[in-house]
Amino acid sequence: MSSFVVKTIGGTLNATSFISSRYASKKALSLFASPRKGRYTEEQRQVVSSASFEELSYEGIDIATYRWAGKGKTILLAHGWESNTSRWAYILNDLKEQDYNIIALDAPAHGRSGGKQFNAVLYSECIHAVAQKFQPEVIIGHSVGGMASVFFMNDTHMASVQKMVLLGAPAHFTGVFSRYKSMMGYNSRISNGLDNIVLEQFGKPVDYFSAANFTKSIKVEGLIIHDKKDRIIPFEDAQLFANRYKNSELISTTGFGHGLRDTSLTPRIVEFINK
Repeated sequence: MSSFVVKTIGGTLNATSFISSRYASKKALSLFASPRKGRYTEEQRQVVSSASFEELSYEGIDIATYRWAGKGKTILLAHGWESNTSRWAYILNDLKEQDYNIIALDAPAHGRSGGKQFNAVLYSECIHAVAQKFQPEVIIGHSVGGMASVFFMNDTHMASVQKMVLLGAPAHFTGVFSRYKSMMGYNSRISNGLDNIVLEQFGKPVDYFSAANFTKSIKVEGLIIHDKKDRIIPFEDAQLFANRYKNSELISTTGFGHGLRDTSLTPRIVEFINK
């Protein structure tokens, strides 16, 4: 959305909040949780056309999964916001060359998965459902896919998982939420209302959902990769992970942006997986 449209929507909801802050806050949360893109284009479909497709179900949501079978370690790929499994096109061939058993999923309301709303907690539960079936040894998560992977591991400590790779992952939900509120220009009525809805819905305050803090309890090896000039998730988030995730290594890049789609990073990831 253009900045004009964003500010117009934010201004409209701010005005509405003086009539009903509850209604305006619920609309603001729905907007936050509704991806505007992430379904497949025809070109993107070609990336996953060679995979074995299977739908799993979680809480009435169909979860699209893709498998490129191999005899090596099972790798689970979790994409980020407004994306889908095709985002892994740049690394898939290199992973296949290692003969890994590659599994990927589309997040709720993304790709070919069902649902209209998305949040990191729901995503983590869907990752759990996929992991239960395929028993991955390594999880690679980009952006909120990394955050959701940490949520999943914090909740389950699944025994099969030995390593995690976090690519441009947000360290805490507070920062993500704050940037959304600032971008939309929401007033204090909506800002406080959003925080209250999260507390009601999940039984925890916004600041509880800190992936960086959760890594304190995670024993599996971690590889954190983050670009110093990431304009979506600040590099400070990677530093928070590195400070709290004791069994991890941080690789910083410059110029790869939030997407981190650069094949020069692939040997580092493969080396980490194989060691």
